[in-house]
Amino acid sequence: MAAPARRSKSAPIEEVRPASANYHAHALVRGLALLEQMATQSHPLTLNDFADGTALPKSTLVRLLSVLCELEYAVRVDDRPSYRLGHKVQRLATAYVSSLDLSVVADAYLTPVAESTGQTANLGVLDGRQVLHICVNEPNRPLRFTAAPGTRDHCYCTGLGKMLLAHVPVDLLPACVPPEPFPAFTEQTITSLDELTRELRRTLRRGYAVDDNERSAGLRCVAVPVEIDGECLAAISVSGPSAEFTASQQNSFVASLQEVSAQLAVDPDFNAALRIVHRSLRAAGVAQDDAAGSW
Repeated sequence: MAAPARRSKSAPIEEVRPASANYHAHALVRGLALLEQMATQSHPLTLNDFADGTALPKSTLVRLLSVLCELEYAVRVDDRPSYRLGHKVQRLATAYVSSLDLSVVADAYLTPVAESTGQTANLGVLDGRQVLHICVNEPNRPLRFTAAPGTRDHCYCTGLGKMLLAHVPVDLLPACVPPEPFPAFTEQTITSLDELTRELRRTLRRGYAVDDNERSAGLRCVAVPVEIDGECLAAISVSGPSAEFTASQQNSFVASLQEVSAQLAVDPDFNAALRIVHRSLRAAGVAQDDAAGSW
């Protein structure tokens, strides 16, 4: 990684800041508000546009925009005048995206879940026929379900996977499961598409998925969706010994997961990091399809 650029020792900060910035510090908040206003539009904004959006005097807007242009966070594009975002905004956006790690962001939410439930908490996303484990947080106890971040598992027989499949359109479901009969891991494993479809309908109705000894004997799991803008982009779950998932305990686990899911859905860092993961998975899928088609 390249070392960050350093300011010259011979150039004090008072000398390198723009001359037009010699006014009260609250101008920073106003300047950021102008950047946010420009970010909401696909076309340059005029002084009238800014005035309508901020209720600031045009004289104040001219001073603020002069600073932003001098620092290259905004660009004046014509004599009306009108302005658009400058190239330095992209630098900030790129730095923000590169600093995001979905597993790290999610771990802050899953750690309390694992501690309060005593079960292994997990975040997963759909990747073709598999569920990809993004973040796993295990409780501090000898007897626990163990999984590693980055590993994949079947969708049709896991809580996370069934929760994700429940939001897949019915006509696309066959592409997300293996050929029938599905491999059976226990006597409880669902092995047909018809039975799985019925189970997914039940999952949607009750709002959570259950793996009842279907992937591994003695293991139970409940999972809920993480929905952002009406779209299920991930699922979170807790997994552990079947005997510890009594009806009352299971209801308590589901309530905890639903509370955390709601928190994740409105966390902007989680939202951005999750969409980055989805774009990466789609790009990888396209590359695999292209490679297969070249043979």
